[in-house]
Amino acid sequence: MKKKQFDKPLAQNKKARHDYNILSTVEAGIVLTGTEIKSVRASRITLKDGFAQIRNGEAWLMNVHISPYDHGNIFNHDPLRNRKLLLHKKEIQRLVGETSNKGITLVPLKVYIKNGFVKVLLGVAKGKHDYDKRETIKRRDQEREIRRTLKNFR
Repeated sequence: MKKKQFDKPLAQNKKARHDYNILSTVEAGIVLTGTEIKSVRASRITLKDGFAQIRNGEAWLMNVHISPYDHGNIFNHDPLRNRKLLLHKKEIQRLVGETSNKGITLVPLKVYIKNGFVKVLLGVAKGKHDYDKRETIKRRDQEREIRRTLKNFR
């Protein structure tokens, strides 16, 4: 029996769950250069403003900042370059169908290492309005208060 082992996420996009309703998720690999993988392993990656896009039948990760490697040389990478995502053709076609609706986008949720390879968890997301965000905050506060009263009641 093979045991699944997941390391802690190297980067998480906590704001994505606040700004979007996540409809479904898909795991993808990322094409990285030598110094990029070293920076990612050192958790020097920011997903905050990132998004994914499908162009010419290929998935691309855009606007994700990977800091230059400290011990790199003149061949260090561009921090904001577009990175190709590794997905099966059927997965890409499914994502094209899902994102063709208005207001649906692909958002990177977290980056982690699985079996020695860097993976990104993409969320198919629909943007929230301000009143939806306030409702989410209100519901979270109510649940926290209920847990607190149950804990004190016991």
